Amino acid sequence: MDLTPKDAANLLKIPVETVYDWVRKGTLPSYRVGDRYRLNRVELLEWATARGMKLSPELFGRKGAPSPDLLLTDALRRGGVFHELPCADKRSALRSICDLLVLPDSVDRNDLHEVLVAREALCSTGIGEGIAIPHPRGPIVLGISHPSVTLFFLQRSIEFGALDGKPVQVLFVILSTTVHVHLTMLSHLMFALQKPEFRRLLDTRAPQPRLLDALEAIEQDMAPPPPAPSEGPTR
Repeated sequence: MDLTPKDAANLLKIPVETVYDWVRKGTLPSYRVGDRYRLNRVELLEWATARGMKLSPELFGRKGAPSPDLLLTDALRRGGVFHELPCADKRSALRSICDLLVLPDSVDRNDLHEVLVAREALCSTGIGEGIAIPHPRGPIVLGISHPSVTLFFLQRSIEFGALDGKPVQVLFVILSTTVHVHLTMLSHLMFALQKPEFRRLLDTRAPQPRLLDALEAIEQDMAPPPPAPSEGPTR
């Protein structure tokens, strides 16, 4: 979904003049349509998260709005967690993850690698604090029936061109089935990364069961509350 500078200002809870100033300086990712600026919700989400900004719940999808239950948790359960991924640099890390991802036999892993490399050439998916989220600008439709997220802990920190300039040692790789699912999973992940308890699990390279338990609790908290029971007619 494209956002206007006013939309972005409302979501970030800042003056719209500040958004225009960041856009003009090239600080905030944006593009022009005619004589107007537009921003991408996914890019705004990544940019704000990397800077530790306090984000409006609307940027993640308003609490109480319909979204698949435990979408991210189930996606990580499908994709799995890999420790000590060998790599020398960003390109070799992307090569290694493409070799290990759980994919249908029909998927060309070389093509997938080049798609991820091309995405990084546009703008790094390193969001800061040692974390990157490799994904294309839109979802990868690979003939998969369910979305997946795979978590990789790297054997060594590598330069990733992250927004904060810090090397990366944790990769979340998102494979989506639709644009809506892609945005929802990314939003849920960004929300989880704002939780100190989840970040601590990543820092200590916790095993998959503990990570899944933590994500499930976070997504349950994001879920809409059950409807209040209706009161019967009074006499």
